[in-house]
Amino acid sequence: MIYLSGHICAARHPRLGFILTPDMGNRVPSDAPVAADNACYSNPAGYSDDRYLRRLAAFPKNCLFATAPDVVGDHEATVTHSRAMLRRIRDVGRKAAFCAQDGWTERTTPWDEFDVLFVGGTTAFKFRAGRQAVRAAKRRGKKVHMGRVNSMDRLRAAAAIGCDTADGTFLRFGPDANLPKLMAWLDELDTQPMMAEI
Repeated sequence: MIYLSGHICAARHPRLGFILTPDMGNRVPSDAPVAADNACYSNPAGYSDDRYLRRLAAFPKNCLFATAPDVVGDHEATVTHSRAMLRRIRDVGRKAAFCAQDGWTERTTPWDEFDVLFVGGTTAFKFRAGRQAVRAAKRRGKKVHMGRVNSMDRLRAAAAIGCDTADGTFLRFGPDANLPKLMAWLDELDTQPMMAEI
């Protein structure tokens, strides 16, 4: 499990990476795992496909994934909204991530059009239907990411259902105090690995 923080810091750990949006303006770290998030939810007025694709040019070819635009809590709208960008993300040589949202179904997920399944949606969705989405993705050999993971319990739960990566805002609030806690969580995953439930 790799934890991706939206707060860029100097600390490095084999399980710590960073997730950046076009709004952040940070230099993309070259010495840690990185992924790209589109930020269309947090800044809908500032989002554009072209702006996002320009930002992706700064990401290394081996970045973990780049999310296609999604509609929070709405699987059907996400399928409609993301398809064109899934192709465009792949066209610029990055791994495309499709966001599973509330209402997710295996049958209507465009499996051949993306590389990574991003488990988004509500908390209730993540650990119920989201678990089914993880299983379906793993059967197809896809990597899986979970968003909004901000506690050790959540991190262990994400690892237990088979997620490869997770992200959260834990370091953004009180990074000096929270960085040692996060490092301890990551070390605990190394010393007490979870058995996946898939």
